[in-house]
Amino acid sequence: MLIKSRNSEERPERFKALRQWLNIIFMVGAVAGMAMYFYGNRTVGTIVIVAAMVLKFVECILRLMK
Repeated sequence: MLIKSRNSEERPERFKALRQWLNIIFMVGAVAGMAMYFYGNRTVGTIVIVAAMVLKFVECILRLMK
């Protein structure tokens, strides 16, 4: 007997595509920020990493809103 969870197929995820794009931008921003931090200007690297983290927080909020 298969037991389906309440959220499995009854309601499609509204923000899935947006969340995926935000995750991709976050990952690219985090890697670029780390590269800038270690090999370039540390202040700019820190700002890029913090901006990427803001995008990750937005993605987490969208995940909780589903």
